Amino acid sequence: MIHAILTIDDIASANTPAIVDYLNEKGITALMFAVGENVGRYYDNAVYALQHGMIVGNHSYHHPAFSEISLEEARQEIMANETLLDRLYRDAGVERKYRPFRFPYGNRGGANAEALQAFFRENGFHKLKDTQIPYQWWKDSGMNRAIDTLWTFDFAEYNIRPNSGFTVDDVWKRIQDKNPQNGAPLLVDPGSHILLLHAHDETDELVPGYYRQFIDYLLKEGVVFDTPEFI
Repeated sequence: MIHAILTIDDIASANTPAIVDYLNEKGITALMFAVGENVGRYYDNAVYALQHGMIVGNHSYHHPAFSEISLEEARQEIMANETLLDRLYRDAGVERKYRPFRFPYGNRGGANAEALQAFFRENGFHKLKDTQIPYQWWKDSGMNRAIDTLWTFDFAEYNIRPNSGFTVDDVWKRIQDKNPQNGAPLLVDPGSHILLLHAHDETDELVPGYYRQFIDYLLKEGVVFDTPEFI
């Protein structure tokens, strides 16, 4: 059996409520990582996600590459978004039980990586439970010890843009790839995954309901979506 936890980056967006409604229709609880600037743009849509059962975590305020900013700037990026998310949860009337964090681009801080892990521990951030992840590369890369949330499979649908040369067919190829260069193959049984999608209106304009297409297919293939737990 293949198990998966669904994570969705870059909320909030205009299409966030539609994504949330679809996930509720399918009985899937997603961990959604919020960018502060985007929450400011679509605040009510981020509230909607919380009030309809999604978990919202921290994806920084401005979405920088963390290896390209100072340690102090990194801390400011994280804590500015923490302040916003505290207010978001209050306004939604939802208790904030967990404080997960994901680095933009999977860029985990370069020379400041260890200091940032210490910062997460000292400031009460939560690690997504990943003891079910079976892949040796996950342990070899230290992700079994890291507080931040990476992923094992990236749909890469954010690359679908005019004249990019990357199309929805490339996403389907990634889903079917049994020997990917990065991450783990998705449809190999048994397996356990942290999946990465994005809430991007630009993608929705080019491939309407892209998230529905991909998740419907995984459900048809027997993938079981687990509710995120934290340690």
